[in-house]
Amino acid sequence: MTRKYPFSSTPPEAPAAQEPLGRWSLQDAKARFSEVVRLAHSSGPQHVTLHGRDAVVVVDATEFQRLRGERSGQLLVDALAASPQRDVDLTPARGSMPVRDVVL
Repeated sequence: MTRKYPFSSTPPEAPAAQEPLGRWSLQDAKARFSEVVRLAHSSGPQHVTLHGRDAVVVVDATEFQRLRGERSGQLLVDALAASPQRDVDLTPARGSMPVRDVVL
């Protein structure tokens, strides 16, 4: 009897379905993490899938900072200053509220 598969009694596994560029299965991303990071830096975001669904995206640190933005609140201040309703008086119509003493 002649073996069809050299050095093995079982047939070779079929190659795994290739993920599109920028998409990695978790197993492949773990095995080739350096490449995932290098590609995220040079080619853009790299999607990592878990059980066929997007799980995480690896992005370059500068892109992450750009997307995250600065957390100063300046954008909100600028938006309120540019509002056409900026001159509306927001003072409540009622007078000052009475304050009562509380014994603790």
